[in-house]
Amino acid sequence: MSQINIKHFANLNNECLRGLEFYQHELGFMNKRLEEIAKDNTGKEACEGIEHFQNNFLIHRDQIAELKHLVHVNDKTMEGQLIDTGVFVTEDTANEHEEIYEDYLTEEKLFNDLRHEFNRFAAKWM
Repeated sequence: MSQINIKHFANLNNECLRGLEFYQHELGFMNKRLEEIAKDNTGKEACEGIEHFQNNFLIHRDQIAELKHLVHVNDKTMEGQLIDTGVFVTEDTANEHEEIYEDYLTEEKLFNDLRHEFNRFAAKWM
């Protein structure tokens, strides 16, 4: 099994964790705005939109939690391998890291799309 120098992963896991924390906080703000909209709008169209966003917020909350967990596990794996080798991690660990980072980038795009969609919805109903 080949080994990869850790320099290739400089700060990516920390970047992911900071981004995920930010998106987690954003979900809280968006949920509060959604609650305000729900209090003021009880019509069918508004309720359908509210339910749509509630469901999407739950999905993103779960995805953020899962990604945070995977980043922490990957950090621990790298840490253990670095203790053994000094500067290298296995290719499997490197590939896992890259997959997690790609999943993070996908979540980031999907979250931003949702945020823009929600802002349009909120502008209509607030």
